Amino acid sequence: QVQLVESGGGLVQAGDSLRLSCAASGRTSSSVAMGWFRQAGGTEREFVAAIRWSASNTYYADSVKGRFTISRDNAKNTVYLQMNSLKPEDTAVYYCVARTYYGDINNSYEYRYWGQGIQVTVSS
Repeated sequence: QVQLVESGGGLVQAGDSLRLSCAASGRTSSSVAMGWFRQAGGTEREFVAAIRWSASNTYYADSVKGRFTISRDNAKNTVYLQMNSLKPEDTAVYYCVARTYYGDINNSYEYRYWGQGIQVTVSS
């Protein structure tokens, strides 16, 4: 099992920045990639970004490309999501996720482990 704990969420104004962190523990060696999904009220979970542990490959949703940056610290088993130029439409619960095999990076069903989620609210 892999446990994921998110931190860094909160309330900010449009245009501000925020950094989310996700600390992984447990059988982290079983994870090949980690990332973030988000879910706004009444909508489906949306892929945000992902990063492989063993390489520098990163993946982003078109809606956040150029504004968000995902990174990792292998020594700390931690993944970060730097969010700049935040917009009200970025408001959502953000979930840290981890997967154990390579496949469709956008498919939420392929991520085995999920954090509890953390709220990000961007006011206009």
